[in-house]
Amino acid sequence: MKRNLLIIGTLMAVILLISPLPALAVDEAEGKPMIETLKEKKVIVPQSEEQKDKPPPKGLESQDQKFVTPVSMPIYQPPLRGAPGGRVGGGTRGIGDELITLFVLAPNHIGLTAQEQPTLYWYLSKPTNLPIEVTIIEDQAIYPLLEKRIGVPIQPGINRIRLADYGISLLPGEQYRWFIAAIPAADRRSKDIIAGGFIERIEVSEALRVKLSQADRQQIPHIYAESGIWYDMIMTISELIEGNPNDMVLRKQRAALLAQVGLQEVAQYEVKQSGAAK
Repeated sequence: MKRNLLIIGTLMAVILLISPLPALAVDEAEGKPMIETLKEKKVIVPQSEEQKDKPPPKGLESQDQKFVTPVSMPIYQPPLRGAPGGRVGGGTRGIGDELITLFVLAPNHIGLTAQEQPTLYWYLSKPTNLPIEVTIIEDQAIYPLLEKRIGVPIQPGINRIRLADYGISLLPGEQYRWFIAAIPAADRRSKDIIAGGFIERIEVSEALRVKLSQADRQQIPHIYAESGIWYDMIMTISELIEGNPNDMVLRKQRAALLAQVGLQEVAQYEVKQSGAAK
């Protein structure tokens, strides 16, 4: 009997060695069967280099991906009204070994403003200690509305003249000529370096007033541009640049506007400034 039991036990041990029962692996860290642990954890499948380079399927893009919206350039629409007027071409003259150029930031027609006391902008190619004079004359008038020397030295680039600083106001519907002159010889004014343009104050529509009041500051130059109001367009974008001098987008926008009216040298200066901005 004992011999039979021994034989039976031996046979069972052999069977177990040949065909072991399935056992569950245990996750030592969790103390759980490995199958349960894998269900609870995310498994990251390694990707080949080829798979990494492929874009994700449509609709599965990362939520963290950022999209850059192209910045639109303002387009100036000249007003369809009145006589074309004209811009006095940029004055250029050699002073010693240097060549100095003046431009007014004005279109080659009568530019418009809705402001009683607008800000006028002009460009100087090089720094100078020459006396600089600004003159504003109402069209057909004999005497100037303003004739004033500007303090020196003047830095190169785009400069401004605020009419409010001189107590000068423009009347609605009136046209004015304005000039910037560098004076090499006070007793020989024929040698002056002169640049000039035309300006007219207008009344804007109520619809435009509402549109401007509801617009973001960055959009106001665009609105003035499409409305054909040159001086207010240049003033608003220039004020944005003064507040953000390193904003290269704003400088490129002003450069685009200047190029649209043929002020190529000033536009190129602005492009260089936008490249220097960081």
